[in-house]
Amino acid sequence: DIQSSALCMDKSLAYVVARSAGIATPNFWTVTQNENIDPDRFTFPVFVKPARSGSSFGVTKVDRKEDLRSAVETAHRYDSKVLIEEAVAGSEVGCAILSERFGLVAGEVDQIDLSDGFFRIHQESAPESGSDNSTVIVPADIPAESRSLVQETAKAVYRALGCSGLARVDLFLKEDGTVVLNEVNTLPGMTSYSRYPRMMAAAGLPFAEVIDRMVSLTLTGNGR
Repeated sequence: DIQSSALCMDKSLAYVVARSAGIATPNFWTVTQNENIDPDRFTFPVFVKPARSGSSFGVTKVDRKEDLRSAVETAHRYDSKVLIEEAVAGSEVGCAILSERFGLVAGEVDQIDLSDGFFRIHQESAPESGSDNSTVIVPADIPAESRSLVQETAKAVYRALGCSGLARVDLFLKEDGTVVLNEVNTLPGMTSYSRYPRMMAAAGLPFAEVIDRMVSLTLTGNGR
């Protein structure tokens, strides 16, 4: 719905709500327009991103404090509110969630295998042919217990943020086995190369059935 989508769109607010529900998030700081920044307060690397944007537009990975101000200026081109976020060491994983009348369905967990940089497939010139620097692995190459933890954490995030219908919950799986929230997309892509339908298909729900269930949920008002 509109309220939960607006909450999830603002990554800083989503982190605050998730933390209150006991869900781990990266350490983060918000920067408003024309705010002075002291680079010495941060441990690098960090990610600088618009607080309310998507598809990695305006996102910069900053390894040196000398580059922080430029990265903040880049992010401010997309949003007056900017997020400076600690870099989490671990695998990028995701889980598709779909609400049903009697509960939530979790798709198969996927994993982003990066060769360099960070995942930004929607900025590629031909995304249907894949990303220049990453491969999406479905199912994720992770232990069974980690898979279950990712799915249960994704459901917990979905509930904490008041989501309804469908959502893709992106997370980090750290080397010690803990799971950290990255972000939530309440209107995930549904193209041939999109992650959400691929995760659901891997869990036994083909695209046509996902659409049918979404329509049924909307008509019956059981989207939560």
